[in-house]
Amino acid sequence: MSTGSYERAALTTPRAETTTPRAETPPAPARASKPIARSGKEASAPAVPPRVGRTVLRSPGGRIAVLVDIRACLVCVALALVLVVVGVVSLTTGDYHIPVLDVVRTLFGRGDAADTFIVQTLRLPRLLTALLAGAALGVGGAMFQSVSRNPLGSPDVIGFTTGAATGALIEILVLNGGAGQIATGAVLGGVVTALAVYLLAMKRGVSGYRLILVGIGIAAMLESANAYLLTRANITDAQAAAVWLTGSLNGRGWEQVRPTALALAVLLPLAVWLGRDLRMLELGDDVGQALGVSAERTRLAAVLVGVGVTAVATAATGPIAFVALAAPQLAKRLTNASGPNIVASAFMGAALLAASDLAAQRLFAPRQLPVGVMTGLVGGLYLAWLLRREWRRGRA
Repeated sequence: MSTGSYERAALTTPRAETTTPRAETPPAPARASKPIARSGKEASAPAVPPRVGRTVLRSPGGRIAVLVDIRACLVCVALALVLVVVGVVSLTTGDYHIPVLDVVRTLFGRGDAADTFIVQTLRLPRLLTALLAGAALGVGGAMFQSVSRNPLGSPDVIGFTTGAATGALIEILVLNGGAGQIATGAVLGGVVTALAVYLLAMKRGVSGYRLILVGIGIAAMLESANAYLLTRANITDAQAAAVWLTGSLNGRGWEQVRPTALALAVLLPLAVWLGRDLRMLELGDDVGQALGVSAERTRLAAVLVGVGVTAVATAATGPIAFVALAAPQLAKRLTNASGPNIVASAFMGAALLAASDLAAQRLFAPRQLPVGVMTGLVGGLYLAWLLRREWRRGRA
């Protein structure tokens, strides 16, 4: 065969592979396009699945629906049981022991004269004042911590409690007012301080850290004013004012219980009503406004309500430290729920103040300490732990 024949055969026949054949690998399976959800179950699930531990209660017609957090309800029931135990121990023990059945008989108006005087005049008003003031401080702390979005945003840290104390001191040392005037001065002092802090912290809205920093500065100025008022007063008035500034439940009667209960009956429903909007604002102002919440209007209303309950509690007991700081955080950890947790914070504040007052009465008997000393001791340790935790997170 000639060379030309070989060339023509090479041009007309397919050329064989000259490289070594490779082992065939199975083709990769076709990759399905990624769905929005990670799995089929998640793809068919609703966008916002209901949280475990919550249920919806509906009216018979279905027009009214209320979302109920079962865990938060259980926490409130447990705290209510703690309050019952603390109340029973407070009413039955002391220098004059009274059995439980005799206390119950006395509460229904069937006790003897001695039991009636001790229970209804001395012990019961003190216990109710502790419960109401503690609940008010817990609610005030929850409102301010939600507004500032900071666990340190407490009325006694920001300065509102100090402002209420300044108003009360002016009535005690300068105007020589009575119990009613002192309570009015405390409320006015707290409201004026809150408005000053809010206006000074406003710059295209109110920032949480700016609110806290301005409040700390105003509190320092008011502390100096309080010290000046004490140095210029006579020794008797100065001693009475110093005891009041410590925060005490000694000698509290029905004249403190009635106005505190009335104010709490008005302000607590407002706080619960504002709690929903505050929960939305914790997601951010843009999200809250997209859901129909006015950010600045809600914050201003929350500040006024928080100042109101804090000033009422301060007027009844004096400035008691750290209850407003610790109660909302402890309630949040127990309920594991978002938002200010108004009701749980109220129960927690009442339990903290009532238990602290019981400890102040019984641990150092026969000497009784002001309850502010006990809450300051426990609250100082809590504040140190909170600052350490915030520092570890890089926020302090």
